[in-house]
Amino acid sequence: MFVKQIQVGQMAVFAYLVGDPITGDALVIDPADDVKGIIAEAQKNNLRINYIVNTHGHVDHIGGNAEMQKATGAKIVVHEADAIMLTSTPAMMLKMFGAKPSPPADILVKDGDIISVGNVSLKVIHTPGHSPGGISLYSPGYVFTGDTLFVEAVGRTDLPGGSWQIMYKAIKEKLFSLPEDTKVMPGHNYGRTPTSTIGHEKNNNPSVR
Repeated sequence: MFVKQIQVGQMAVFAYLVGDPITGDALVIDPADDVKGIIAEAQKNNLRINYIVNTHGHVDHIGGNAEMQKATGAKIVVHEADAIMLTSTPAMMLKMFGAKPSPPADILVKDGDIISVGNVSLKVIHTPGHSPGGISLYSPGYVFTGDTLFVEAVGRTDLPGGSWQIMYKAIKEKLFSLPEDTKVMPGHNYGRTPTSTIGHEKNNNPSVR
């Protein structure tokens, strides 16, 4: 499995290019900004971007959806509970982040669904709390956690639809049940290191005890 972490935008968002180097099929997780740079990385590695997967619907993660879809024809994938966010971001927020409105989702997913590119499969883990439709994406060895779990921190829960109790439960019961050597790929570069592991977070994340 090909995995490339790419920091984009003014909020230190991590976009991820994930693909099958054999078939050349790929997806991009949260193309918040620098769409041309992400596409260049895909081309350099002979990958075709088939899907745009949003871990949630907040503006700082969906700002590049329109440009990415226009350039690649990729289908937009989001959890069914956050679908409305893609097309209802207030104009003021779009202006604040320098983002363009996202097209509507092409594919809605729920907990347990599988997103495949070539021979690579990512399992959808519904991890709400930061937003109602927040998801993490798991493939053996990796979990892309969006704004649910950061390196030694967690996402905020004071935005509309957020809930600390719900997010705590999702982290403890769903993410922390994954193998401890699973590499945590967060949605922002907010930690001491750009990645972590489930084992490290279980033992060292002060927010989740």
